[in-house]
Amino acid sequence: MISEKLRRLIELLPDKPGCYLMKDADDKIIYIGKAKSLKKRVSQYFLRPQEGKVAAMVSHVDHFDIVLVGSDKEAFILEMNLIQTHYPRYNIMLMDDSHYPYIALKRHKDPLLKIARSTKDQNYFYFGPFPNSGSAYEVINLLNKIYPTRKCRNIPDRPCLYYSMGQCLAPCIAPLEDEVAEKLYNDIKKFLNGDVSEAKAEIKKKMLEASDRLDFEAAAEYKKSLDSLEYITSKQSVELVSDNVARDVFAYAERDGYRSLSILTYRRGLLLGKNVHVVPSFGDVDSQILDLVEQYYSNHETPREIAIRLPSLKETIENEFDGVTLIVPKEGRLMDAIHLAELNARQGLDAHFMSARLDDDNNALLEELGRLLKIKTPYRIELFDNSHLQGSNPVGAMVCYINGEPAKKMYRKFHLSEENAGDDYHSMKEVVMRRYKRLKDENQPMPDLLLADGGLTQVHACVEAFNEIDVHFPVFGLFKNDKHQTAGLIDENGDTYPLDSKSPLFFLLMRMQDEVHRFAISFHRSLRGKSMTKDLFDGINGLGPKRRELLNRQYPSIDALLSASVDELKQLLPEEAAKALFEKLHGEK
Repeated sequence: MISEKLRRLIELLPDKPGCYLMKDADDKIIYIGKAKSLKKRVSQYFLRPQEGKVAAMVSHVDHFDIVLVGSDKEAFILEMNLIQTHYPRYNIMLMDDSHYPYIALKRHKDPLLKIARSTKDQNYFYFGPFPNSGSAYEVINLLNKIYPTRKCRNIPDRPCLYYSMGQCLAPCIAPLEDEVAEKLYNDIKKFLNGDVSEAKAEIKKKMLEASDRLDFEAAAEYKKSLDSLEYITSKQSVELVSDNVARDVFAYAERDGYRSLSILTYRRGLLLGKNVHVVPSFGDVDSQILDLVEQYYSNHETPREIAIRLPSLKETIENEFDGVTLIVPKEGRLMDAIHLAELNARQGLDAHFMSARLDDDNNALLEELGRLLKIKTPYRIELFDNSHLQGSNPVGAMVCYINGEPAKKMYRKFHLSEENAGDDYHSMKEVVMRRYKRLKDENQPMPDLLLADGGLTQVHACVEAFNEIDVHFPVFGLFKNDKHQTAGLIDENGDTYPLDSKSPLFFLLMRMQDEVHRFAISFHRSLRGKSMTKDLFDGINGLGPKRRELLNRQYPSIDALLSASVDELKQLLPEEAAKALFEKLHGEK
């Protein structure tokens, strides 16, 4: 039985495209969707029987708002922007929001290879995308061994070690001749387009030559390169169609309240890799798979063709993504690719249920946490931690969890004032005041729960900060026992809420605690490393601001700098500066 308020709102719905925002009694957005016809789509939630998580969502809806737009495509864009702004708890999100890597080949006479996350820089040719950075780096490392590519990001004024090893043609001495550069480009492009026969033949030839002259060490290195080439190309041996069309193949599987979406990435007819996302089931298959596909392409480049066995998606996908054709295969090689994607989807779902972590229902655990602390279910939790070394480089860090998963786009770093360095109480107060005063000033939503690491003292620091900026929502601390192990939660009155160290809720909170520690420490280490390298660089002639910046980019940590040889440093610095830095590094180790 729907309320009179909802009935009146449903009667006012227009038969036009737009987005709808479902809200609870506290006016908090709990679900965002889009529709070609708001009247038909929104009314279905309340006038038809629902099951599972959709029924749970509908039971919490007190009212809703709508935003009218001019087209389906505008509705899709608005929906994505609203979801990524508000993170409603009933919207099922793909948590992996990173862009797939490409191998970029510089358009110049001295070919340089690198990893790129976008294809916007017109100074490069792009190959990929690859399923992960590891795969792309594997290929780049192999290419750099096989071909005499330029290895130095910035050209030095003298030949480097790679030139003497025959792995670079030394554009630092003189520009490559047009014919040499063109052949090198064509060989690399041919390799990246899947034709590795010439590369294999060349490596075998060099391996046999090294063996004939009894240079078994070099022969062994060529053998390793050959083995790597065999391994990499064997992973890409699934052929689809021998043409230049970029295709993505989708398939899904279902099991016990979960759906998995498998994406196979084909470029130039080769399978470059796969990705599988497992999410809780929400509503009908067509609608949820459409949502997941749309989310995927909000962060990834669209191909020319998409293959999937859901014809209902064709019109929407082709309208929303310019230049994309959706194919629903019934036979042939594309159908074989669909079957392969389905196999991976089922395997991903099986792996999901075999994992202990994924046996936990995060929403259920958050509801349990709310009951334990006697607060509303904390779907959005923010945690703070501070880090310093004997009062130096004091920093604060905040991580955000939404629906029990890390929302890394919402993480924040804070440089703390030196006067609070080493003072944990005032450091916590400072960072909390800065965070929530800004949210208040910008009229942004507050989290459902703040967790401070450090027990009662840190909770009091947070409460004092809240009182000064007139912000109020639940604050608890993670307290430790006499063995310095996290034992439970504590409120501002000192009341404790013990946790069973074997319970799923305990492990969820520990994952959050570990993450905020990791984030704070990594931020502090990066600052400390910059401070230490600044001291190391002082007093060395020839180390001006530009060269210091270059060293920091090439060697982001002290350990990386310590591992550099004089010859490596000479690729970036004048010889005397390289020697002086090496001596200072190893003299002050």
